[in-house]
Amino acid sequence: MGGAHAPLATSDDLQLDLSEARDWLALLKPRVMTLVVFSGIVGLLVAPGSIHPVLALTAILCIAIGAGAAGAINMWYDRDIDAVMRRTASRPIPAGRIRPEAALSFGVVLAVASTMVMGLAVNPVAGAVLAASIGFYVFVYTMWLKRRTPQNIVIGGAAGAFPPVIGWAAVTGSLSVEALVMFAIIFVWTPPHFWALSLYASGDYQRAGVPMLPVVAGAKATRRQIWWYSLLLVPVSLLPVAIGMAGPAYAAAAGVLGAYFLYVMWRVKRDAQDESGVSLSNDAPARAGFRYSILYLFALFTALAADVLVFGA
Repeated sequence: MGGAHAPLATSDDLQLDLSEARDWLALLKPRVMTLVVFSGIVGLLVAPGSIHPVLALTAILCIAIGAGAAGAINMWYDRDIDAVMRRTASRPIPAGRIRPEAALSFGVVLAVASTMVMGLAVNPVAGAVLAASIGFYVFVYTMWLKRRTPQNIVIGGAAGAFPPVIGWAAVTGSLSVEALVMFAIIFVWTPPHFWALSLYASGDYQRAGVPMLPVVAGAKATRRQIWWYSLLLVPVSLLPVAIGMAGPAYAAAAGVLGAYFLYVMWRVKRDAQDESGVSLSNDAPARAGFRYSILYLFALFTALAADVLVFGA
């Protein structure tokens, strides 16, 4: 017949579509989301009682989408400082690949959808805690604390500590001491984790005017704070044993992991510095400390889940 035919898609069109999809995915901060989702799954696995597999998958998906929504809104709000930081200048918004208002709409829609589905399909408590976690990250950390105080990571760390609580609430429909203990572990872990990063990214934060601790108090003070929080983290990591949530297997794993955490962070504290506190090793210990802190939390929560599921403390 004589009708016009639509042009066939070319390889360039497909590459463009994939590139655009990667940009939208980048708004969700997938690397951060991995740890968020993992800790949420652990909260779900160690909670007493049972949950239908479909509802469990729904809860995990809502945690992932909610975390991604918060990340997208964070990128929208921080687009001005992201543009002047080398570490973030290539993100989709400052690089001009996604319009700010489109990113904001994307984040808001995902935030509303994830909390509504969690509340209606799983249970209202899990939905409320998910909404609180998104709200805390967006309004308390991103819009209030991040640009105003060097304690932004300390207080704002609560945002990243919510996922295991959400997972617990998805199963039980309630909160408990056990959920709060998992929250406390991540809350205390967050400062040494992010301050290790901030030591070698302090130039970026200074250019952007973000009052991270190394910028405001200096590298020496930051290293001391990393050490004190690391010392606090080890006993906090043993709280699951103290309350009867986990047993000797977890205690042994937490002890070994914690001992190495202290070793790594002691190296950060003792890193050779000039008179102004600048590392003479290009912050190699801080980079190693940041990497190990991620592995530490994954391993610690894996040990907790394994202990509870295998030995049923």
